[in-house]
Amino acid sequence: MTFIYSFEPIEDEHAEILILGSIPGQASLAVGQYYAHNRNAFWLIISNLLQIDPAAPYETKIQALKSARIALWDVLQSCKRTGSLDSGIETNTLITNDFRTFFQEHKKIKQVFFNGAKAESCFKRHILRHTNLDFISFTRLPSTSPANATISFTHKLAAWRLILDD
Repeated sequence: MTFIYSFEPIEDEHAEILILGSIPGQASLAVGQYYAHNRNAFWLIISNLLQIDPAAPYETKIQALKSARIALWDVLQSCKRTGSLDSGIETNTLITNDFRTFFQEHKKIKQVFFNGAKAESCFKRHILRHTNLDFISFTRLPSTSPANATISFTHKLAAWRLILDD
C-alpha cells in the first residue's frame, strides 16, 4: 500500500460553492489534475453545466469553475490506498485537509457538494464533528467515478444540476 497525497484546492476569494471528492485516483495523480480518468464523468458533467467544450484544456475548465464561483478540493490530504477505489483506502491512515483554515479564508461558501459517499462520510466523521459550519448546507451527489456504473450519465447529470440552483 502506498501513501498518496491530494492536490491544492482550486479556488479563489469569490467561491460560493465547494465540491469535495475523497482523494485523487491513480490517473489523476499521474498527471497532476483533478478527475483525469478518461471515464470519470466529472468534467463532462461540469462542461454540460457550465456550457464549455468538454475537450477544452484543463486550465480552461479550471477558469470556468472559478468564473462560476465553484471551488474544488478533496476531503483527504493523504492516506494509504491500494488502487484507485475509495474502498482501497486504509481507514487508519487518513489525514484530512485543513478545512478550518479553508472556511475562514472562504467565508462566501454557503454550499458544499460531495462527489460520492466516501467524501461525505469522511467529511462528516473527521471534519463536521469538530467544526462549526452551521451556516453551510451539505449535499451528497452521485459519484462521477466510473466505478459508480449503476447510475447512468443522464441521471448523474440531472442530480448534479443542483449545484447551479440558487
